[in-house]
Amino acid sequence: ELGWWDLHENIQLRRSQTPTHFSHKMHTVAHELLTNPPVDPDESHRVDLTHLKVYTIDDESTQEIDDGLSLETLPDGRQKLWIHIADPTRLLSPGDEFDLEARKRSVTIYLPTGMIPMFPPELATGPMSLRQGQRCCALSFGVILDASGAVAEYEIAPSTIEPTYRLTYEDVEEMLQLGIPGEIEIESIAKFAKLRNQWRKSQGSININMPESTIKVSGDQVSINLVEDNRARQLVAEMMILAGEVAAKYGQDHQLPLPYRGQPQPELPPEEELILIPVGPARSCALRRCMPRSEMATTPSRHASLGLNTYSQVTSPIRRYTDLLSHFQIKAHLRGDILPLTVEQLQEIMQVLGTSIYEATMVERQTNRYWTLEYLNRASDCQWEAIFLRWLRE
Repeated sequence: ELGWWDLHENIQLRRSQTPTHFSHKMHTVAHELLTNPPVDPDESHRVDLTHLKVYTIDDESTQEIDDGLSLETLPDGRQKLWIHIADPTRLLSPGDEFDLEARKRSVTIYLPTGMIPMFPPELATGPMSLRQGQRCCALSFGVILDASGAVAEYEIAPSTIEPTYRLTYEDVEEMLQLGIPGEIEIESIAKFAKLRNQWRKSQGSININMPESTIKVSGDQVSINLVEDNRARQLVAEMMILAGEVAAKYGQDHQLPLPYRGQPQPELPPEEELILIPVGPARSCALRRCMPRSEMATTPSRHASLGLNTYSQVTSPIRRYTDLLSHFQIKAHLRGDILPLTVEQLQEIMQVLGTSIYEATMVERQTNRYWTLEYLNRASDCQWEAIFLRWLRE
């Protein structure tokens, strides 16, 4: 009534400590970085992979492009998967202004009304992103799989790439359905992704398929769209999980402190109990309730639902600060430098991050809930078909 807030003011966001804007000083420093980029510490040993065809695959609205995929056929006929990840740490140093600002924000927050980025947009969507047709710096993970889908050989290297295609999930799905002769690489990557999924299942992974949706607010319009779980999305998800396994293997092999992710083994309902619940969202809901939270630690541990003995997220360094930490550590080790963070320093940072990540998650969850209820409220005279998931109280 006082006119201080909008009708749909985001109360959850106001209650949180989340900074929603970058200061004038941050924008000034960002402009300076764009004008005079620092010397690349990896310049002397960056591998030139510009000869590879690189596919970046995201939603149409995504502007921060932080991963790309390639397939290389080796002289001996074997095929090597390449997962290229954006390399923002070439513009940052541990403890500098942008590093501390990203640490404070911890993640990019995605809301129906727009996103709150971890880095200023002019950097995140500019030199930090893998932009089509431009020479880009990346951290590339090269992997050869064995016949079962397990990692047989791997390498990690700072690289230079030139993304060939900027594709949406729908584009890739169409390419896979049509089997375009000139794009056999994407079909091969999809086959490797399927093999990986089967291998992880053999290792005890737990696949829970719950319908996902995106809520968008544009002006006074609220829309909710179902996200189709297709081969293209599964392909990208499997490749990102593969990069996370390889990063953690490298950390484990060289005893590096990284933000490893683990998940305790869940106690699932007995088979005779599960069989009484209809297959689909209802059964997935019953399984999901049994899943313990994933945990972060500086030493590797098994991730039960992924079916991996070691795992560390590294594929979104523009959007997740923990991924950025892994990049700092791995790249320093590849150069032969002293690690920027000791075990104790990493533990201290991760402890602080845990709180801010939880807060960001709650802001996303509550904002989505608000706009879902607003959507339903506006359609109060509609009839809806619903799937019964579970009893709240028997």
